[in-house]
Amino acid sequence: MASATGPDADSERRNVSDAVGVAVLGACAAWSLITAAMHDGRPEGVLLAVLAVSAGYASGRISGALVPVAAPCAGALAGLGLALAEPRLAPGPQFVAPLGHAGATAALLTLAVGSACCAAWAAPAPALRLALRLLAAGITVTALVLGSVSGFATCTAVLLCSFAAGRMQLRGLGVVGLGLAAALATGATWAIAGNVLPDGLTESLEGQLSPHRVQLWQDALHMAHQDSALGVGPGRFGELSGAAAEALLPDGKPHSAPFQMAAEQGIVGVLLLAAAFCWVLHALWRTTRSTPIALTAGAALTGLAVIASVGNALSFTTVTAGAGFLAGLATAHPITDDASRTSPDARVRGDRFAP
Repeated sequence: MASATGPDADSERRNVSDAVGVAVLGACAAWSLITAAMHDGRPEGVLLAVLAVSAGYASGRISGALVPVAAPCAGALAGLGLALAEPRLAPGPQFVAPLGHAGATAALLTLAVGSACCAAWAAPAPALRLALRLLAAGITVTALVLGSVSGFATCTAVLLCSFAAGRMQLRGLGVVGLGLAAALATGATWAIAGNVLPDGLTESLEGQLSPHRVQLWQDALHMAHQDSALGVGPGRFGELSGAAAEALLPDGKPHSAPFQMAAEQGIVGVLLLAAAFCWVLHALWRTTRSTPIALTAGAALTGLAVIASVGNALSFTTVTAGAGFLAGLATAHPITDDASRTSPDARVRGDRFAP
């Protein structure tokens, strides 16, 4: 039965979600300015990231509404192209593994696979849907060819989650699972830096992550303990970290988004970072797009969150813009949906059940 209040309710949900997003991103920008003013920091990096996410999200909403299949397909190809063009994605010294631009490559490939899978779920023709899934599989193989083990792992996880999303009826359960996965990855990094794990497990994980990376995390944790309210100021980690100064090519970052926020912007910065991720998950939960599209995008963005918890992926504008673009695609409201609701046949069906 057609409901006269259905479209109005959908519009209200989108408006509330958008308002929450504006408030969260605005708070992130404002807090970076406050902490920078208190400690003579440099908030440009945070402001650029907020701007990139906002611009990407707006672009995704618009293009996803106009061309719901072509837009994510183009996003997937763009992400693949940028990953292949890596490491020339940002100015400055070019780092090698394990502290290099590998995190940005893995993040771009993960977002590209998520976009390709979203395009496949939105495609109306079975042949086109198969071609887009083959594109997603090809991007996953590309990660392995490029030597990005973490990228291959997250791309594979996104593929599996996308297939599983097609059989999931409860979207909320999937969103909660994605949130728990991101929280678990972040908690694991804090446990490693705080040396609360058993010695054997800690040594094994440090061997995978590199002792230098763990030392950077420990410096960030120490700074966060010194000033848990405001941190040391945006962009000042490299000035105060002994481990960062000892690097051959220091980049001034702890190579973990949560640790960087904790060290430079205090506990409030960490909470704002978590709030931004929770807002994205909430928007995906409330979106009018299908559950497979919402959960596929959520899986890709969760993979990005995991990568960002152990690397500096969010320091690259292409990554933050791509994350916003994918979130916008998955929360867009295709114009074709409105057209189908207002078609003559739909109006006849609606009038038939009208009071």
